[in-house]
Amino acid sequence: MSVSPSQIRGTLLARREIAVIDVREEAQFALGHPLFAAQIPLQRIALEAPWRIPRKDTPIVLYDDGEGLAEPALHQFRALGYTQVDVLEGGLGGWRAAGYELFEDVNSYSKAFGELVEHRRHTPSLPAPDVLALIEEKADIAILDARRLDEYATMSIPGGRSVPGAELVLRAPVAAPDPDTTIIVNCAGRTRSIIGTQSLINAGLPNKVFALRNGTIGWSLAGQPLETGRQESVDTGEGTELDVARERARDVAYRAGVRRIDSADLKALLAESDRTLYRFDVRQPADFAAGHSAGFRNAPGGQLVQETDHFAPVRGARIVLADDLGPRADMTASWLAQLGWDVLVLADAFDGALETGEDGAPAPRGPHGRYKRPYEGTDNREAVMQAYLDWEYGLVAQLERDGTHGFFVI
Repeated sequence: MSVSPSQIRGTLLARREIAVIDVREEAQFALGHPLFAAQIPLQRIALEAPWRIPRKDTPIVLYDDGEGLAEPALHQFRALGYTQVDVLEGGLGGWRAAGYELFEDVNSYSKAFGELVEHRRHTPSLPAPDVLALIEEKADIAILDARRLDEYATMSIPGGRSVPGAELVLRAPVAAPDPDTTIIVNCAGRTRSIIGTQSLINAGLPNKVFALRNGTIGWSLAGQPLETGRQESVDTGEGTELDVARERARDVAYRAGVRRIDSADLKALLAESDRTLYRFDVRQPADFAAGHSAGFRNAPGGQLVQETDHFAPVRGARIVLADDLGPRADMTASWLAQLGWDVLVLADAFDGALETGEDGAPAPRGPHGRYKRPYEGTDNREAVMQAYLDWEYGLVAQLERDGTHGFFVI
């Protein structure tokens, strides 16, 4: 059985559950796909599908672009026990013929949302030459890198320290305790810089906060050298600092419409067999491994917002977040809510017995199965980096043409 593009669009607009899965390789997926499509290549279905689509009667629609992959993928999904699996009528060509938008690159809807946030909130930013001038004059600034620690170590702004996105409200006041210190948040491109900067503004930090405009891409395009191998991080606040961070983050979550539940509420949600429920612990991997609530998977908050389509490919599902300190879950939830998710925070996730170790996620794809992002590594051509930025600048207009996103910005 096939599903028409208009039926998929109607499901998305009605906010009913659906997983639209591109079964091509990631490099092909990055050339164009529907906004809320996720990608699982044919040879990874048996490994990834049970992890990423946990409910076996989830409505799933598969597609390729005429390569003959959708039918074999359909048989694989059904062999795994999935009961509502269909193919997209006409494949990606059918989506094109219907006049619907195709989005390039990966994690596209999270990146489009970041552009919408900047567009709506006018998130302040500084160009790379201005930041370099501040560094050279030894101005009172704190440069905080909102990416994963391994990305930061690969290449970073001189003097920058690692504070992954969901940690910012906890750690920025430690990095810049003086309200006169200017905070500059960077990532490799734009999204995590924008979201990180706006997180601190939403939380009401008294400091001036700016995004490094266009991140390390902008830094490289300005001809300015990056550092490699840095390992500097920032501690979490304690005592009064932690109390203030909790209050700030909870206020942001409340304004975004995030609800708080306890374990009894979670048990009731788990009993709803007709609804997908994702449970994520949004702390860093080492914290997760040291002790986490049973049934929760590790998805560090900043990456969960950046790569939502990877962690939660079932659009319309519920998401429950856990964090032993609180602000990381509240800030992450605030962004997921604005991304249109039904998201809740589990307040007592760490009150009972905890499990240790990793969560058992499938091994990551090797380089052969992964599209190289234009902002990764230090060997990208200037033309490729500039083209990537130009693409990001156009995402707000593309969201408007697509019309299915349901995003809002507080």
